[in-house]
Amino acid sequence: MPERLRILWLIKGLARGGAERLVSVMAPRIERSRFDVEVAYLLPDADAFVPELLRGGVRVHCLQAARNVESGWPRRLRHLLQEGEYVVVHSHSPLVGSVARLVAPRGTRHVYTEHNMWGVYRGPTFALNALTYHRNEAVFAVSDGVAASLARPRWASIGPMPPVEVLLHGVDAENAPRGPVARRRARELLGIAPETPVVGNVANFSPKKDQHTLLDAFAQVRAAVPDALLLLIGMGPLEAELRARVASEDLDDCVRFLGSRDDVQELLPALDLFVLSSRFEGLPISLLEAMAAEVCCVSTSVGGIPEAVRDGHEGRLVDPGNPSALSDALSDLLRDEGARRRLAASGRARVSEAFSIQRAVRRVGTAYGPLLSP
Repeated sequence: MPERLRILWLIKGLARGGAERLVSVMAPRIERSRFDVEVAYLLPDADAFVPELLRGGVRVHCLQAARNVESGWPRRLRHLLQEGEYVVVHSHSPLVGSVARLVAPRGTRHVYTEHNMWGVYRGPTFALNALTYHRNEAVFAVSDGVAASLARPRWASIGPMPPVEVLLHGVDAENAPRGPVARRRARELLGIAPETPVVGNVANFSPKKDQHTLLDAFAQVRAAVPDALLLLIGMGPLEAELRARVASEDLDDCVRFLGSRDDVQELLPALDLFVLSSRFEGLPISLLEAMAAEVCCVSTSVGGIPEAVRDGHEGRLVDPGNPSALSDALSDLLRDEGARRRLAASGRARVSEAFSIQRAVRRVGTAYGPLLSP
């Protein structure tokens, strides 16, 4: 059997998030008869998906010994790239990807997956990414919206832009828990009565995800649907602020913080509605997982989301930062079970057809082929 070709995937962290989730799901599925894929990450306390990768037979490297000690990680990355003799470095974050393009041995081939709109990057990260972007030989964007945002400033036009391919990543819809049995189990696990109207949000607590607008909207929902419950699954820098707001506005009885969970897919069937209030997005995996679980989705119309959800077909879309519009969409659907079921079924069909993780894995493996010739 010929020797497998060594590939290194790079990402800033492996905490619970969309890009991190994709890396943890995809890396173990890359064709092992041809490729030996390893993963390296920067932030040592952002390691939630490390056990999953290890169980999948993927070797994992942490580039940083302590959370706030960053000065030595480029040197450690350079050493790893030299010693590992990787043929391809596939980066999933702009910072570590940019440094890899500068320190990798001559002849290393670079692939990059862009998970975010370029407008979200600021300062040194944006500059370094733009200045080294020409060293990528293949670029994947997770949505048309993300691809359209890839425009270097003139001062960074050192070499030609590499070709960009939109690759719709996705989820394993076939094995997603769904249906009455999954719903009953999820509600029993959460201690929620079968008849309680439940809305759920799975996202980091950050300005990008804008849970403050969601709380504004849900306060209005409660006026229309008094027994509605909001579940917030995640963690992040705004958690203390959001908890304080919930307490000060006497929402403790209807808003629950569930923390960061490793059983999100099992919990999703408990929801009547999945909601995202994001200000900007690439293509959120949590949304696709909710669609696969046949849960009706309400979201802001940002980034790649309209490529997965068409308003009135697979879910409901509203403008970002508009709590009244978000509240109206949530309230209408909570009071209309038939509409929820119709949109949820269409959403599952859509994600099963167009957002297959298996298809994305095959395409990435195929893309490596041309790069492996001398």
